[in-house]
Amino acid sequence: MATAAKRILTSGDLVADRRADYAAMLAESGDHAAAAELMEQALELTPLWAAGWFKLGEYREKAVAPGVVAAYRKTLELAPEDIFGAGLKLALLGDAAQPGLPPSRYVEGLFDDYADRFDTALVERLGYTVPGKLMALIKANIPEPYGHVVDLGCGTGLFGAEIHGQCASLEGYDLSENMLAKAAAKGFYQHLAKADLSLSPAESGLFDAHPPHRADLVAAADVMMYLGDLDAAFANAAALMKPSGIFAFSVEKSVWETGFELRPSLRYAHSAGHVEKVLAVHNMHPLAIEETVIRMDAGRPIIGLLFLAKASNA
Repeated sequence: MATAAKRILTSGDLVADRRADYAAMLAESGDHAAAAELMEQALELTPLWAAGWFKLGEYREKAVAPGVVAAYRKTLELAPEDIFGAGLKLALLGDAAQPGLPPSRYVEGLFDDYADRFDTALVERLGYTVPGKLMALIKANIPEPYGHVVDLGCGTGLFGAEIHGQCASLEGYDLSENMLAKAAAKGFYQHLAKADLSLSPAESGLFDAHPPHRADLVAAADVMMYLGDLDAAFANAAALMKPSGIFAFSVEKSVWETGFELRPSLRYAHSAGHVEKVLAVHNMHPLAIEETVIRMDAGRPIIGLLFLAKASNA
């Protein structure tokens, strides 16, 4: 998984940057202990370099060396908006409680960095299949055409490519400006805008230009993995849907029977029971659920759940 630390490429000190570059080369060759030593030397010169402290934490963590928690704590101290996801790392290490949501700035930066190589990396290298499989589930249960569709977390437009020819109109929303630019270049969407699903409908940006309850279909392919607490996301989906509308989305399947978990990938996995519980809170229930492999990670398949949901009183 790409890390937000790559956004800040320089410490402002030429010697520190050179040492950090050498550290990165050593890490790529597998010598994380030596990379950590070089990164420590770089940080002696630039002790206020938050990205450097995050990289030091990563190198120490991979080398199973002491001082991992201290490095991530220092990152968070220097960058309290947590653009690097240091708080998520501390939670995985048992030094902090599992957060219900990742920092929005972290997610935004992650995908801004990832936009240029997103399609190639995800589809070709990781075998990402959610857009096509979610579209197949929709077709198997919902007759065409699909009317007005809202694509939440549209990214570069991979789901838009699946559905744009089978709906009357298509809106796309994402937290990343760079992702939105990639989606716009494909020409599938009539409207694209920035929005944050972790915020309430009044704050999310989904209703700044268009009214609520406008969508025949709301889709969120590979979005909930970046949200532990699904409450705001499902509230936004419910506010977008017409009374007869459908909500199509995916989650990574948790091994837990209930609740959700933050994984070492810094993505969240949800149990089916938890998803159904949050749907019920927002007056929705599953119409169809499918378990499937959604991508590969370090050579192993990641199991996900595809959901179609509708209003309980529809």
